[in-house]
Amino acid sequence: MKRRTLLTALLGFCALPRRSLASATGGRVVVVGGGWGGLSAARHLRALAPQLDVILIDRRAEFWSQPLSNRWLVGLARGDWLRHDYRRAAQHFGYRFVNAEVGGIDLQSRQVATSAGSFGYDWLVLAPGIREDFSAWYGVDRDAAAYTRRHFPSAFPAGAEHLALKAKLEAFQGGDLVMTVPPLPYRCPPAPYERAGLIAWWLKTRNIKGRLVILDPNLPMLSFDRIFRESYRDQVTYQPQAQVRSVDPYQRRIVTDFDTIDFADAVLMPPQQAADLAWDGGLIGRNTDGRPSGWAACDPSTLAVPGDERVFLVGDVIDKVSPLFGQYPKTGQLAAALGRIAATQIAARAAGTAAPKQLPDSTCYVVNRPEPKELTRIETAYRWRGDDVIQQTVRQQHVPQAVEEDLDWARRQFAELFGTTG
Repeated sequence: MKRRTLLTALLGFCALPRRSLASATGGRVVVVGGGWGGLSAARHLRALAPQLDVILIDRRAEFWSQPLSNRWLVGLARGDWLRHDYRRAAQHFGYRFVNAEVGGIDLQSRQVATSAGSFGYDWLVLAPGIREDFSAWYGVDRDAAAYTRRHFPSAFPAGAEHLALKAKLEAFQGGDLVMTVPPLPYRCPPAPYERAGLIAWWLKTRNIKGRLVILDPNLPMLSFDRIFRESYRDQVTYQPQAQVRSVDPYQRRIVTDFDTIDFADAVLMPPQQAADLAWDGGLIGRNTDGRPSGWAACDPSTLAVPGDERVFLVGDVIDKVSPLFGQYPKTGQLAAALGRIAATQIAARAAGTAAPKQLPDSTCYVVNRPEPKELTRIETAYRWRGDDVIQQTVRQQHVPQAVEEDLDWARRQFAELFGTTG
């Protein structure tokens, strides 16, 4: 892999007062990105290698959970279940949190440039997440992309977009509400369908004369297709394998392979890719045809960047890890498991030992119906085959008459990442 120095990506940070923080005696790990993967890496590094100085950097002042957020959108979860204090977690586990924008990474000199100064590292964990790729709809028209983000937010990026989408739902008076689903791969595969079912429930229980039109470029999500037909026939029109060809956000019009749809309002979810930082760093993998895959390449055994054993990738940013199933599902708990694996790798290297081979696992809950409450529990596990290829096993369990299994799961995860007890 060709290394690139990102000094050209520092943007306005060059004009800021700069301070370079030298590595601690035991070495320093800088973690970029405070999502599930970055948080997990930071807290496990402190447990596994307390001699290391660990710094977590994120542009947000507080964490906002994607899991449970769909419930919150329709009034079935409290906001304080989703929001967590980065500084409190840092104090609890003993690492440092820096609230700053990352402007660039110099892989040669091992420096991370931020709006709060420049941080040297001995090891780097990159967990920057995703970016939304509007180019498939708008080409190079940035104004259309910005307009879409303002008026029809996807709420895949955590935080402010969730607030905007909740306000949109509360103000919706009727008509066609269009929701596009991204083509795979994207963050949390069941999430759009769960959100659609909850919005349909919202429309039905409030007697809103509106219809949710779901444009899905992927194969039908059969379990939710059944739920839409059985419980929300008057609220949902589900169109699987409906590839979006063009979007006019100003005229509120979408053209698919088969139809032209005018909408009163929309939740527009474009295709997703690895975050800008991975692109700027030259970390994007290649497809078999030589074109960029859109996601960051790593060694599946170690999560290290090819050609740089001091840089590790965790979370949604990662490209394919197996010829059998492709990418890991981009879910919160799986990202946290990858963060733990990266921490294990770094701790072993700091101690001059070899790290054990580890693979992640994941459990997540999806709300099928809120009344009566019905969940699906999805368990994903991995093993090494004899030829060192990673094999995936997925189990789905229907949970009828559910209570708070999904909330109990979230509490356990938040306790692991933030040290909370409630």
